[in-house]
Amino acid sequence: MQLGEPVHPSLPWVRRVHDLDDARATPGEGAKLRRLRRAAERLGDALREGPRVVSVRTLPISDLPYPTGYAFQHAARVPWPYVLMQHRALLVQVEAEGELKNVLFNPSDRESARQTPFFQRFERRYGWAERLMPARFGAVEDGLRALGVAPEDIDVIAWDHFHTVDLRVTLGTTRGEGLDDPRPARFPNAILLAPRAEWDAWDSLHPMQRSWFIADGKRDVDARRVAFTDGDLALGDGCLLLRTPGHTVGNQTLFAHAARGVFGCSENGTSCDAWSPYESTVPGLRAFARDYDLEVVLNANTPEQAATQYTSMVLERSIVDRVPERPAFVQMFPSSEVTPSPLAPGLRPAQVFGAIESGDVRRR
Repeated sequence: MQLGEPVHPSLPWVRRVHDLDDARATPGEGAKLRRLRRAAERLGDALREGPRVVSVRTLPISDLPYPTGYAFQHAARVPWPYVLMQHRALLVQVEAEGELKNVLFNPSDRESARQTPFFQRFERRYGWAERLMPARFGAVEDGLRALGVAPEDIDVIAWDHFHTVDLRVTLGTTRGEGLDDPRPARFPNAILLAPRAEWDAWDSLHPMQRSWFIADGKRDVDARRVAFTDGDLALGDGCLLLRTPGHTVGNQTLFAHAARGVFGCSENGTSCDAWSPYESTVPGLRAFARDYDLEVVLNANTPEQAATQYTSMVLERSIVDRVPERPAFVQMFPSSEVTPSPLAPGLRPAQVFGAIESGDVRRR
C-alpha cells in the first residue's frame, strides 16, 4: 500500500493513500473504469493481507421512507412508491502508531435530519406514514455509551456524504443564534474528515442538490475542527476511506478488514442487491441489469453524475470480499439499507445485512 503524508497536524496517523491516483487520472470514462477496477482489486488484496481493525459495531439511527424509483434506479417493478430504509452509524476501532483510535462513520442526528427539504415535504404530505415506521432508536451517543465508549473518546468522524447532515449539531458552533450560547459539540475531541469538493459545493447548491442538503448545515461551524481532504485515506491499521464520487461530488466509502473479510460501507447503493443485481430478488432488478448490461444499480436520487457513480460502485465491489455464506454477493453494507416493511409489501432484497459486528470493543 502506497502511504503518503498525514492529512492534518492533529491526525498524524491519518495518511494519504496513493494506490488509485494514476487510475483516477485516466482520461475517458470507459478507460478509467477498467483501470480503476484493476487498481481497486490490488488495493483490496493489500488491505486483506494486512492487519484487521480492532472492532466494528453498528449503531442504528432511524428508519426513513425513500422513493422506490430512487432506491433502485427506477428498475424495481412494484407498485409501491416508497420503501423503508434503515440508516446506521459505524464505530470502527483501529490500531494506529501503537494506540487505539475510535473512528465514527455517519453519526447522523435523527431530529436535525428532519429539516432536510425532501423529508419536510414528505411529512407535510404523508405524515400518516409515520405509524408504518415502528422502529425507534436512541442517539448515537447512547449506543456508544452502551459499548463503553464515551463521546469524548471519538478521535475522527466522517460521513459518506453530507446529504441530510447538520454539522452544527455534531461539531458545535462558534456563536449562538440570537442571545443563545454557542452550541456544544456532540463529540468534543473529534476532528471531521471533510472532502473539500463537497464542503465548497455546499455553499452554492445546484437545484438538483437542494432537496437533500440542509442549506445552513455548516454555518458558524469551527473550521479548526475540520480536516479538509482531497484524496484517499488510511485510517490506521485495516481501515481505508476512499473517494467514490458520483452520488455526491465528495462521496466517500469506508472499507475495513474485519472478522469476515473486507467490507465497505456507503450509500452509492441502497441494498447489497445493487452491487449484485443478477442475483437480486427485487422484482425487475435482474431484468434491468441484463437489458442494459449493467453490473451495478445506482441509488439514483442525484442523477447528474451517474457514470461517475457507476464507476465508484465498481471500485467498491472490486475491493471487498464476498459474503462467506452467499458468495454471489459482495460485502457492501449500505449506510441506509432497504429493509422489508409494510410500506412495500413483498419487496425484500435477497441479501439484507442489518448489522456488522467484528472483534471486541476496547475501552481506553
